[in-house]
Amino acid sequence: MWECNRINDNRRMVSNLQSKWTVAGATFLLWALVAGSAVFWALKFTARSSGPVPAVAALRAPTQADPAAVARLLGASPAAAAAPVASLSSRFTLVGVVASRSHNGAALIAVDGRPAKPFRVGTAIDEGLILQSVEARRATIAASQDGPPVLTLELPAARK
Repeated sequence: MWECNRINDNRRMVSNLQSKWTVAGATFLLWALVAGSAVFWALKFTARSSGPVPAVAALRAPTQADPAAVARLLGASPAAAAAPVASLSSRFTLVGVVASRSHNGAALIAVDGRPAKPFRVGTAIDEGLILQSVEARRATIAASQDGPPVLTLELPAARK
């Protein structure tokens, strides 16, 4: 019997220690919260107001990059920079044509080596150039719908 009471006393002691630590921890957290709140409001009320916040300094315009300097930095040689601009016929490649007897339709044209896009007759292909007409294996490009042709593109010969 004496043994049994000793075990119960030990259990009560362990449970009392745990509850003491729980209460102490909760009390500490509560007072820490009160102290933090007091510091926050004290700083808020005692802060000196210097009027409105000054405007951000005016931003400088970004400097313009020199294309020749950038090319040299990236390893281009001066001879490559002086290469002539590609001719108009080398910029456009005719990939496909859908034509009717009235020269209306659409053409699939690649511009400057980019993937080909479809263009209807009368739409702009590039700045100042429109697709004027299409035929069975040919597309005509002009500056205006009624103007003289600037360039005629033809499909490559069909393979047999």
